[in-house]
Amino acid sequence: NFCLVSVKGTNATSKRITNFENPLPQMMDIQDIWLTYRRSDGVKMTGRLYLPAGYVKERDGRLPLLMWTYPYEYQSRAEAEKYRVPRYNYPVPNRAQLMHWATKGYAVLMGFSMPIIAPELKGKPNDSLVEQMIMNAEAAINHLDSIGICDRDRVAVGGHSYGAFMTANLLTHTKLFKAGMAESGAYNRSLTPFGFQHEGRTYWKAQKMYNKVSPFNYADKLSGHLLLVHGTMDDNTGTFPLQSERMYYAAAGCGKDADYVQLPYEAHTYVYIENILHNVNEQWKVLENYVKNAKDTENPEN
Repeated sequence: NFCLVSVKGTNATSKRITNFENPLPQMMDIQDIWLTYRRSDGVKMTGRLYLPAGYVKERDGRLPLLMWTYPYEYQSRAEAEKYRVPRYNYPVPNRAQLMHWATKGYAVLMGFSMPIIAPELKGKPNDSLVEQMIMNAEAAINHLDSIGICDRDRVAVGGHSYGAFMTANLLTHTKLFKAGMAESGAYNRSLTPFGFQHEGRTYWKAQKMYNKVSPFNYADKLSGHLLLVHGTMDDNTGTFPLQSERMYYAAAGCGKDADYVQLPYEAHTYVYIENILHNVNEQWKVLENYVKNAKDTENPEN
């Protein structure tokens, strides 16, 4: 709502001039917690955690967890630690803000820190991209596990675009997650040979790094269920639909658990309500079947 504020010297008065009702009353009572924690090398991290209304950990126990974020590169640790997930924004669920899953019994960690930091003396952030992605994810899970919120055996991760690239890397290089939801990502960096994100080196100048960070190259190591979603008219030069198509074929060909959903007429950002609701339904199936009701992969009878 809007207020008219009058300031005289050190005194201020305000008068409310609108009275808009809450358009999302079902979101009013979800718990909104701002987190701070550290990863294993001491870098400060943040995240915004949403919990179901009325949830009490001592009574209700640990929750299945959905983690959603986007990686950023930094040239220094100090620069990375300046990043903070928005703390006071009104929680409005949408295609990119998935706190609505808290109304379905999930803990939802939005925008948790995913810094890719360059070595202090020399080098580029992406030289250790995979290792740092893993470190960041482990730090978030370890923290929520330590405070008794999440069940670390029932965790999903997801992201859009570069966040989808992150998701596929985490599922091909770790066994931390039961599922991953990757929207409109790039998975084979040889198909973006003239740089990606803030990486200025070409494929021919840093071929080893390009191959290392491409989850396509590790499709045979995929752990958990991977949901790939892509708009059929994606016009982002780094994320043509071919990326998801080939990643799906690679995973399926290696006998791994993956689905590929195409959203008709969508570009890089999804706008059509039919497609957005279709995507939400696909997320729902993944969360319910592979995360909340996850089976023990080590002991299939459980």
